Amino acid sequence: MSQVRKNSKTVEGLGSTFNRLWSASIASNFADGILKTAAPLLAATLTQDPFLISMMAALVMLPWLFFAIPVGVMVDRIDRRLALAVANSSRFLIASAVAIAVATDSITIWWLFIAAFLIGIAEVVYDTTTQSMIPQIVPKAKMDRANSRIQSAEILVSEFIGAPASGVLYALAIVIPFIVNAAGLFVAILLVLMIPKSFNASAKAEQSSPAEEKNFWNEIKFGVRYLLDSYELRNLVIQTTVVAAAFALSQATMVLYLLQVQEVPLAGFGFVVASIGAGALLGSIFAPRLASKFGSGIVLASVNVAAGLAMTALYFAPSIWVAMPVFVLAGVTTGTWNVLLMSLYHRLIPNHLFGRIHGTRRTLVWGMMPIGSLVGGLIATVDLRLPYLVGGLIATTMALVYFRFLKNLSS
Repeated sequence: MSQVRKNSKTVEGLGSTFNRLWSASIASNFADGILKTAAPLLAATLTQDPFLISMMAALVMLPWLFFAIPVGVMVDRIDRRLALAVANSSRFLIASAVAIAVATDSITIWWLFIAAFLIGIAEVVYDTTTQSMIPQIVPKAKMDRANSRIQSAEILVSEFIGAPASGVLYALAIVIPFIVNAAGLFVAILLVLMIPKSFNASAKAEQSSPAEEKNFWNEIKFGVRYLLDSYELRNLVIQTTVVAAAFALSQATMVLYLLQVQEVPLAGFGFVVASIGAGALLGSIFAPRLASKFGSGIVLASVNVAAGLAMTALYFAPSIWVAMPVFVLAGVTTGTWNVLLMSLYHRLIPNHLFGRIHGTRRTLVWGMMPIGSLVGGLIATVDLRLPYLVGGLIATTMALVYFRFLKNLSS
């Protein structure tokens, strides 16, 4: 790894290998931003049932429950550069199939569900691999900056470019954003393959495990045991699991909340999503500075409370013009939280174990999100505003209960 770093002198001292990974992430996240807006809009044209809408959100996250731990073990064993390419290639093929189905008017809500689940599996591989690579190519002292750059670029291209463009393209012709989504993923594949092969040699040295851990199932059990035995990791996972489920509950039927309750036009849907991105971008940019000035623990605890309150406030928003600033605030808290939490995990978890332990926590945290989405869909059948009240109150309560724990953390 030291050799890679010595040969990787570029902007901000993060290294050429990081910059190539970052570039591939930009292309991939642009494609995600396009799909993030187009898919729920397509679902809303295929059905008006809040529960079916929530099922699509659930199916995207469900693979984290089933595959995060085995994928994490796999990522600790294989060529991570190749894993990124395979994950994006799979998403490209699925996106192309969806585009063809839309163009031929053969798409149904059930085919969309299948596509959402398969894309979710590929995202488990892509996200786990990306996060596992960062500690190998960036010094610990620059981890906040690296995660900030990854998060900021993701938000910028996904929320500010991809999401609003997708809404406009969808209003012009339904098939266009799905074609653009596939094209963006193809570019991401090419950029991943530009990551130097020298990374593989340095990565293999850190991916070696003790002999007794070489059995696949033993490695899974080791990852679970490691997480449960760690006071910091165990409590972080408990707190974030409940909050993540609460947020999924709130947001599962957001497309119906915006289109029907707040009466946002189709072409404007992506711009509302972009307002969340605006806040998240600010949060991710300033997160390292806030952590440096106040300490990451107090910042994590504070934004957690603010996020719960913002979600609750959306229940009371009388119009989209009142809701938009609240969405911005929610984005700020999310962007700040994501950067500092991931840096904390990168410091708490040894890199040669990162894949399986990251997979274990994602199984618990993101694995509960599909359940939250389905519960949110059921609640939305009563009132499309109600999921924000229920989810917001749960998130706020958990934030207050764990405030002292988070405040005492440092990354």
